[in-house]
Amino acid sequence: MPTTLTAFADVTTSDSALRRFLHGLPGVDAVGLEARAAALGTRSIKTTAKAYAIDLAISMIDLTTLEGADTPGKVRALSAKAVNPDPTDRTTPMTAAVCVYPDMVATAKAALNGADVKVASVATAFPAGRAALPVKLADTHDAVAAGADEIDMVIDRGAFLAGRYLETYELIKAVKEACVRPDGTAARLKVIFETGELSTYDNIRRASWIGMLAGADFIKTSTGKVGVNATPANTLLMLEAVRDFKAQTGIQIGVKPAGGIRTTKDAIKFLVLVNETAGEDWLTNEWFRFGASSLLNDLLMQRQKLSTGRYSGPDYVTVD
Repeated sequence: MPTTLTAFADVTTSDSALRRFLHGLPGVDAVGLEARAAALGTRSIKTTAKAYAIDLAISMIDLTTLEGADTPGKVRALSAKAVNPDPTDRTTPMTAAVCVYPDMVATAKAALNGADVKVASVATAFPAGRAALPVKLADTHDAVAAGADEIDMVIDRGAFLAGRYLETYELIKAVKEACVRPDGTAARLKVIFETGELSTYDNIRRASWIGMLAGADFIKTSTGKVGVNATPANTLLMLEAVRDFKAQTGIQIGVKPAGGIRTTKDAIKFLVLVNETAGEDWLTNEWFRFGASSLLNDLLMQRQKLSTGRYSGPDYVTVD
């Protein structure tokens, strides 16, 4: 099996070549995609398997605050919750990351104090992505310099929808390069497509391939700032894309659904999608994440119920 992008070297040499490749991808059967996503969502997970799934989901959360009213105190509190989600039960896993705006990266980094929780930062004029390239790269450089372990960038949906595919590809490549630190280490790059604005499943598949070809470490559904965010169907489609990409290149890429995933039942449905579509290799926070804020509380309440036999309710978890 090849382990490089050599087989796709000619695809990104020109806008016309990239367009031919993207429009040559198999069309998405929308009815079939949604039916499969719905069918997988009916799987029943019980007892020991449910307990495992809850802990796995907690460990996959990018605990997020992306509001204009964010304060250093709120970010420190969120970081403390990421490290110790349930103070009454120290066996509760830590979350994967804390996700904040670039100006809060240093605050989160200091609050985590070396804990095994990543600091992720949105960049590139999040959430709309409407800024000049130098501004987007400066945004990325600032976050990386402040200590971000991961960068969540947004593509220019206007450029993509106008058919400027090579421009979209080159933006991702430029941001990927901006993630590299002077010592040669690099922040991992998550590329957000804002699937709710891409209109069609075919566009989501094309955007997925652009992101993967450009060097994304993760492809991500949404910012959480629009009406339609992560859905089982669009996440299933992206899981198929990373599965097929690894089969052809040997390169594994992660998937991050974000926005609208609020309950334990929802999270488990997504984990079933991962297992049945991409496989066990993706059932780790190295390759699958949930972009969420409220999800963690429901997972903690369900975890407490499994442990004690009683449903504690929202008063027994911290408010983000």
